[in-house]
Amino acid sequence: MKPSGKLRFYPPALLAAALMLAAPAMAFDMDSNTPIQVSADSARLDDSAGVATYTGEVELVQGRTRLEAQRVVLYRDDQGLSRIEASGSPAHYRQPSREGEGMTNASALNITWAAKDNQLTFERQAVIEQAGNTFKGDVIHYNTVSRVVTAEGGSTETGGSGRVEMVIQPRNTGQSSNGEGSDGSTQGQ
Repeated sequence: MKPSGKLRFYPPALLAAALMLAAPAMAFDMDSNTPIQVSADSARLDDSAGVATYTGEVELVQGRTRLEAQRVVLYRDDQGLSRIEASGSPAHYRQPSREGEGMTNASALNITWAAKDNQLTFERQAVIEQAGNTFKGDVIHYNTVSRVVTAEGGSTETGGSGRVEMVIQPRNTGQSSNGEGSDGSTQGQ
């Protein structure tokens, strides 16, 4: 049987991927009192449409969460910031992992955060790394509330491998003094 190139994780298989990504509660926390700081080479604000476009070595920073890209578009609605679209070669996303120990590092040619869907999407050459664990795919969706990861391997016609790839470190490797394993999990999970 030929692999479909799509992989959907459900418990208990979800556990391995979710443990790797369990740390982020939200990409950018709109309920936080910490502002999002933006710097770029150029900016264009269309206030009537609620769209701000930043280009040239763009950096978005909120606390220790950071997004770097060549182009970032921010969308606002009546509730505030609703969507972030970033592109680069690749764009990079970095956020503290569980309880602020370690970092989750991700890169993709396109990164999208959608407040309404509570979802981060990494598209084209997507790679997510945390504590020695690696997750690769053409498209990786991560629901920041339910902590469900869905990945697609991509089409072999467009240069993708057609597969999703993961490297998961053993639980006992890198066990810290606080009982947290190298995958960000705890022994009680």
